[in-house]
Amino acid sequence: MNGDRTLERIAQGDGLALCAVGPWTARFAPVLERMVADAEKLRGTRPDIFIDVSQVSKLDTFGAWLIERLRRSLSHGGGEAIIAGLSENYSSLVDEVRRVRETPDIETSPVSITAMLDQIGRTVVGIGGTIIGLVDMLGAVLVASGHVLVRPRSFRMTSTIHHLEQVCWRAVPIVVLITFLIGCIIAQQGIFHFRRFGADIFVVDMLGVLVLREIGVLLVAIMVAGRSGSAYTAELGSMKMREEIDALRTMGFDPIEVLVLPRMLALVLALPILAFLGAMAALYGGGLVAWLYGGVDPEAFLLRLRDAISIDHFIVGMVKAPVMAAVIGIVACVEGLAVQGSAESLGQHTTSSVVKGIFFVIVMDGVFAIFFASIGM
Repeated sequence: MNGDRTLERIAQGDGLALCAVGPWTARFAPVLERMVADAEKLRGTRPDIFIDVSQVSKLDTFGAWLIERLRRSLSHGGGEAIIAGLSENYSSLVDEVRRVRETPDIETSPVSITAMLDQIGRTVVGIGGTIIGLVDMLGAVLVASGHVLVRPRSFRMTSTIHHLEQVCWRAVPIVVLITFLIGCIIAQQGIFHFRRFGADIFVVDMLGVLVLREIGVLLVAIMVAGRSGSAYTAELGSMKMREEIDALRTMGFDPIEVLVLPRMLALVLALPILAFLGAMAALYGGGLVAWLYGGVDPEAFLLRLRDAISIDHFIVGMVKAPVMAAVIGIVACVEGLAVQGSAESLGQHTTSSVVKGIFFVIVMDGVFAIFFASIGM
């Protein structure tokens, strides 16, 4: 053989033989692609077509796929294409390629009421499963907390401090920056609209109440869910993929007590601190804009702020923070422990952790709003 890549056509009565010659490897992909494309035009011209590969000197996965593609294409024309002369060295490779299924045609069917009800039912079951998983994790965390209270020496202080640094200390710059900008925007928009009625000073009332009761803690909780919640899910998911959590169980350790409890405690301690710093940054930003844009002196701003807000507004915000932190931590840990053994699963559960965390934070904020309104706070 001279090493040339050819696909010769030899007529055999009513049939046709295609003789593959030379090396069929990815190195000669352009030439082989053109030859196979020309041969595929023979589909339907003969009842039987033989693909003789006895003179193929070298074959890799690419070449095996081209031969299999040619066989499938010629078989679709109503005849039968058979691969002949395959050596033992390459038979397993071609058999493996043959197991790869062709892309099925996607059949579009009209949407029926049954399909819609089925989808609604599956969604409801999924929501129920999510709630059950969250309640189960809450119970496991409470049980682990009880064990730590009974055996204080088992509490992992080093791990808690490490996570507190990651969740709280390293999050301070971004939280302060974002809340400062939000405070500036709220003050600017408030002054812009209140100025029409000559009520510029009332922007202080709006800013103080809104930041301390709602926007401050809610915005910080959403940022923590996106920053720390996703990190918790990714960390636990990576451990699950590497079977480190199974190893902990094998060694007699409770993964909830070792991995989840320190993260939960760090998050519950960190969110009130971040919410307080965020509220102060938002008030400072709003006061700065009120001074530079609205002409409200800092002294007048502080006097009006003292009259507009009370300790109740501060308490409302601070009460929400640890509960929201617990919700974010539970959601993140549930999603992290649900990761399977693939990178795709890790990405899906990390995304789900952020989405569910933000959703439940907003739901809890609504529940708290109704509760505090009912008790007059």
